[in-house]
Amino acid sequence: MRVLVTGGAGFIGSHFVRTLLAGGYAGFVGAEVVVLDLLTYAGTMTNLPDSGFEFVHGDIRDPAVVAATMAGADVVVHFAAESHVDRSISGAADFVSTNVVGTQVLLQAALEARVGRFVHVSTDEVYGSIESGSWPETHPLEPNSPYSASKAGSDLLARSYHRTFGLPVCITRCSNNYGPHQFPEKVIPLFVTNLLDGRKVPLYGDGLNVRDWLHVDDHCHGIALVAQKGRDGEIYNIGGGTELTNVDLTHRLLAAVGAGEDMIERVPDRLGHDRRYSVDWTKIADELGYAPRTSFDDGLAATVRWYAENRAWWEPLKSR
Repeated sequence: MRVLVTGGAGFIGSHFVRTLLAGGYAGFVGAEVVVLDLLTYAGTMTNLPDSGFEFVHGDIRDPAVVAATMAGADVVVHFAAESHVDRSISGAADFVSTNVVGTQVLLQAALEARVGRFVHVSTDEVYGSIESGSWPETHPLEPNSPYSASKAGSDLLARSYHRTFGLPVCITRCSNNYGPHQFPEKVIPLFVTNLLDGRKVPLYGDGLNVRDWLHVDDHCHGIALVAQKGRDGEIYNIGGGTELTNVDLTHRLLAAVGAGEDMIERVPDRLGHDRRYSVDWTKIADELGYAPRTSFDDGLAATVRWYAENRAWWEPLKSR
C-alpha cells in the first residue's frame, strides 16, 4: 500500500507520519509512505524521522508535481493548508490559493490516478460560532474568517468530487489541536514558549472564547480510522471532549510553568473572533469506534514538558 501525505512536515501531518511509520495504525502497517510538502514557515524536516519514507519538496498547487507524486497512491491524507487565522486576516490570498486551488489540484490528480481513498482534513471553524450545543456534520457552513472560509471552500470541492465523479472522499473536521511539534504561533505553544522565556502572554479581549481541545495523537487516530473504515462521501467530526475558555486555558499554562497572573497581557480582540466552537463526534464514535484516549491534564503536562525540553526545536522557528 502506498500512502501519500500532503503537508506531512507540519504539526499534525508529521505526527500522522511518525505514528504510521512506527506501525501505530492498524491497516497501514508496512505501508509505503510519501510526504509532499512545500516546507513553508510552519513545515520543517525536523518534525520528521531521518528515514523510512519518500519526501517530495513541492507545491500542491503545481499540477505536474502533484500528478507525479500521486502516481501509484492508494490512499491520500490531505493535511497541507495555510491554517493560522491571524495570518488570514492580514493576508487572505495565500489561504485561498493554497487551501482552495491546491485542494482542487490534488482532487483532480487523485481522480485521474484512481486513488482508492482521499481523506480531506478540515476544521470545525467552517461551522462558524455556536452559543450552546454542538455541531453535527449536517450543520450549514458559516465561516467567519478568511481561513475558515477557504477551508469551507475546499470542503465543498472535496464533496463535489465525490458527488460528481465518484472519487472516494471522506472529510474530517477537528476541534483545536495541541501537542508537541506545533508551530509556536498557535496559542498553547506561543504561551508556553513565551513563559519559558519570561515573556508575557497576549490574551485576546475578555478571554471568554471557548474551544474544545483535542490532542494531536487522538486527532490522527481518528483520521486513520476514517482512512481505513470511513464511508465514501461522508463527513466525520473529531473532538477532544474538553471545553475551556481562553482564560481557563491561560491559567492552566501559567500554573504549569509556575508563573503568576502578572504575566498576562490583555490585548484587543481579534477581528471576527468566533465565540465558541463545539463539535458533536457521535458519528465517528458510533460508526468507527473513535474515542479520545489522552486526558487533557496529561496531554497538556506532556506538551509543556516537551517544549521545555526541546528549545533547540522551537527557538530557531520563533526567532525568524
